[in-house]
Amino acid sequence: MTAQIIDKPWGREIILSTPDLPYTAKILEIKAGKRLSLQYHDQKLETLCLFSGEANIIWGKDQSNLITEKMIDGQGYTITPGTIHRFQAITNCRLFEASTPEIGTTYRLEDDANRNDETESVRNLPNRGY
Repeated sequence: MTAQIIDKPWGREIILSTPDLPYTAKILEIKAGKRLSLQYHDQKLETLCLFSGEANIIWGKDQSNLITEKMIDGQGYTITPGTIHRFQAITNCRLFEASTPEIGTTYRLEDDANRNDETESVRNLPNRGY
């Protein structure tokens, strides 16, 4: 299988797994100074690991009490459904993500590119609607 590359406002996703598997494996390449949406998932469970560059994870259960942590290279960060989170690149960086399949809705609370929530129908558009 050839990896699927999806351009994003913050960089790109490289999806390594096929959609028929019970998990998704991907690499997130985030450009220096960029950040992903402040978001949460209603169903998706994910674990991410920084393996190149420097990044922050901003996360918590309540939007008014989020904490910012500098990610440690090689450490796993597990995000359960309902956890509000965002990744912010300090330098160009790469994260590895292992998760449940791309299911449910990603609710975007803030998004630098003004994108709407990601639903199944958006996910099925060419380049995931971006």
